[in-house]
Amino acid sequence: MRDMKDFKYKTSFSSLVKPLVSEEKDKYLALAAIDRIGEFVPDIDEKNIDLLPVAFNAYVVNRANKNGDVIDAETALSISRSFINKPINIEHNRDKVIGVVLTAGYSEFGTDRPLSEEEVKDMESPFNVTLGAVLWRVVNSGLADLVENASDPTSEDYLKISASWELGFSQYQLVITSGDKNIQNAERVTEEEKITELEENLKSFGGTGVLEDGRHIFRQVLGDVLPLGIGLTETPAADVKGILVKKDKNNFEGKSASKSSPDEESGEKNKSSQNIGENVKKVYNDSERKLMKINSINDITDESLKVLSASAISDYIREELKNASEKFVSQKTAVEDQLGETQEKHDALSKDHGEMKQELEKVQADLETLHKEKVAREKEEAFNQRMSHMDEEYALSDEDRKVIASDIEEMDDESFKTYSGKMQVLLKDKNKSAVAEKAALAAEAKASEETKVSEVVEPEASETTEEVVEEILEAEETENVEVPASTVTAEHTVQDRYANAFGLDQFDF
Repeated sequence: MRDMKDFKYKTSFSSLVKPLVSEEKDKYLALAAIDRIGEFVPDIDEKNIDLLPVAFNAYVVNRANKNGDVIDAETALSISRSFINKPINIEHNRDKVIGVVLTAGYSEFGTDRPLSEEEVKDMESPFNVTLGAVLWRVVNSGLADLVENASDPTSEDYLKISASWELGFSQYQLVITSGDKNIQNAERVTEEEKITELEENLKSFGGTGVLEDGRHIFRQVLGDVLPLGIGLTETPAADVKGILVKKDKNNFEGKSASKSSPDEESGEKNKSSQNIGENVKKVYNDSERKLMKINSINDITDESLKVLSASAISDYIREELKNASEKFVSQKTAVEDQLGETQEKHDALSKDHGEMKQELEKVQADLETLHKEKVAREKEEAFNQRMSHMDEEYALSDEDRKVIASDIEEMDDESFKTYSGKMQVLLKDKNKSAVAEKAALAAEAKASEETKVSEVVEPEASETTEEVVEEILEAEETENVEVPASTVTAEHTVQDRYANAFGLDQFDF
């Protein structure tokens, strides 16, 4: 068995009451009203003069109400019969029940032409759910008169009374339109994540009912929906107006049980009529005080204070305080959520900043290392080029290289240029070009000298110099054996022999 607590959400739809007045009031109004929604008025036995039959459009299907809520045809058909036997009260005060719903049907939006269930089951355009009910005169006769007056265009109370109904539900989806209240061409949002993202824009959640891009957003009631009853009010939320009232010719409050003489009867009648009128007026005013609702501070005027009850003012103040409190809580929650999101973004940015800082420091360290390696590499390359230049330019010993390497190791290009100029002077004797030139000259001179010698000393064609020398040496050994050591002639000395062999007298020493 379902319990009221099972319904997570509540909403209300309203309509203005359209009275079906008696012929005593205005037969033309009565006929016009009967022609439109008269068939929805419950058929009550004329003996039940304490009952006031009424009919009214409870709400418009496929069209959003002022609260930003909407019901489609499928849901409307599934709950329309559930209105039957539900109570009618004043301003949704369940302690002040004044009637009951007896019939339910459908009518065309704008014209109130009755429609069948077959006609509306697949309808996407707006149509009305129309209810028939009875009000109990004995409970509040003044309210019954007020409802009747609300049907008279010449009355100050014309279309003043509204029928507002409540329902409970647990599911909904979002409906987005370009600005139209009709939902037949609307975009439906069914994803939970998307609904959570957009629902703060709903009027029922404290939003404006309008998205940032200018489109309108509504809440479509779905699932297990239960009508909770009808309340008579002055502030309808739906685009429906009027309540139809059927009143019997007999005046229930005007009857008198006592008999009198014609004069007395006349006087009593006048007195009775006067008392009845005063009583009705009093009840009417009391009912008006109960029904009248302050919508803004401007509604409290000297004139309205004559009929306003203290409860209406207190209700207005309480409602305003409630709205202000809800608005404050909503704004506070929004600010807290925004602060939370901002803090999360700040933490995320701080974390990203820290990581980026570490990455940057690492990159800077790597760049510095690469720069040092590049400088060292360039320095080494410059050193090698300079040493190669010195080796190519000069004939250096190892000691020379050590000294030069020590000198040029830390030099820049300009300093090395200056140093190189000095070395050209200091190492000119070791300049490879100069040394090679000297060597070439020496070789040339030596070759020239050897040429001269070969031209002067030419051995006989039959024997070489070697052979001559060998012969001389052999002859000398022979002579040394044969001749005593003490006997040496000038003719046979070695010098003489070489002179004879080579013709030394031909040479100039």
